Amino acid sequence: MTTFRKGLVLALGITMTAVSAAACGGGDGDVPAAAGPNEHVELTLATFTEFGYEALIPEYERLHPNIKITHRKTGQGGPYAQDMMTKLAAGSGLADVQAVEEGHLSDILSKSSKFNDLSQIGPSGVAPDRWLSWKYEAGKDKNGKLIGYGTDIGPLAMCYRKDLLAAAGLPSDPEAVKPLFATWDSYFAAGAQYTAKTGKAWFDSAAQNFNSMVNQLPVGYLDTNDKLTVENNQGIKDAWAKVTDAVAKGESAKLTAFSNEWNSGFKQSAFATKACPAWMLGVIKEQAGPDNAGKWAVTAAFPGGGGNWGGSYLTVPKQSKHPREAAELAAWLTAPEQQIKAFEAKGNFPSQAKALESPQLLNATDAYFGGAKIGELFAEQAKKVAKPQYKGPNDGQIQENVASPALQSVEQGASAADGWQRLVDGAKKLTR
Repeated sequence: MTTFRKGLVLALGITMTAVSAAACGGGDGDVPAAAGPNEHVELTLATFTEFGYEALIPEYERLHPNIKITHRKTGQGGPYAQDMMTKLAAGSGLADVQAVEEGHLSDILSKSSKFNDLSQIGPSGVAPDRWLSWKYEAGKDKNGKLIGYGTDIGPLAMCYRKDLLAAAGLPSDPEAVKPLFATWDSYFAAGAQYTAKTGKAWFDSAAQNFNSMVNQLPVGYLDTNDKLTVENNQGIKDAWAKVTDAVAKGESAKLTAFSNEWNSGFKQSAFATKACPAWMLGVIKEQAGPDNAGKWAVTAAFPGGGGNWGGSYLTVPKQSKHPREAAELAAWLTAPEQQIKAFEAKGNFPSQAKALESPQLLNATDAYFGGAKIGELFAEQAKKVAKPQYKGPNDGQIQENVASPALQSVEQGASAADGWQRLVDGAKKLTR
């Protein structure tokens, strides 16, 4: 990911004042008052994988000499989420600022009483319009309580191998390929043509595409009453039929995402296209390696018009002894200029409206992907997302632990009907 030399400078005015602290009444009236300017405060910040905060933490401490931050960083998101839920149930052990991945946000929102409302205790200068509207709204529970400040996002584009498409007689220029990726029907039709011509797979795994398709629907696995919709959700049924039909035509490489075999598949040219949230560019570069530089391309198109896959939020659990200071830290870390710096450091794509208009981001290019203007491209894709799909409790578990294994069983030879029944039965078991 291309890096920048200069950060974006914005006047945000997020310092807590006596007036703003006094205005944070309502349902959070029992929240401790903010510490005095000379009172020493120790805060903990828990994140997973890469948030790009390593240089930001000492910067914040320099700006706030009375604050000391301990950063707990975990390598993998799955174990991190399990540990977070265990500590939440135990009533102790969570950090003052706890990061939550988008895929696990529904579980946190269902336990929103255990988290502070950031719209009540956060700095007064942090308005909803700091973020893309869909990102901000997804951080609220059913009653409008703001549980998290948005960090990064994963707007969807399509990555593909230019050389493999060209060898199959398909368009390969980033503009010329857009019609292939306009709809799921056109995408799978192009895949059938590619597979018939080459005998090779079009995409990496059925689950990766199915998850994207389900997330584009107005209603996903659960409705707003937290009732399971799978059996009667025509959109999910149609997505299942299209994906499994593509599997039957040989379009899937049948690789489990993030497995060793999947990682190796990038180097071995095991598939020609990849559903590509912004953060996937780094994965492709790492796994495909320098030998494939320039062979991969990314285009501002995605079947069905776009979507989001990934991203996180910063929350302040009620376990925190310093919730107002924690909220101020979370607000500072999610300000546009800090998110630009995180993008500079690790490639995390910002969710803040002003950051998406920043020349530094819009002019960012990536030589590995043929010099593509990735900042402008993904900013365009981010603005195509209209509103967040409601995610009820266990939504992420249905996707990861039920739908994906069911599709893998189809890839390994089970019938589409048997795989569907496995999805239905597994989702019922998980939500009963």
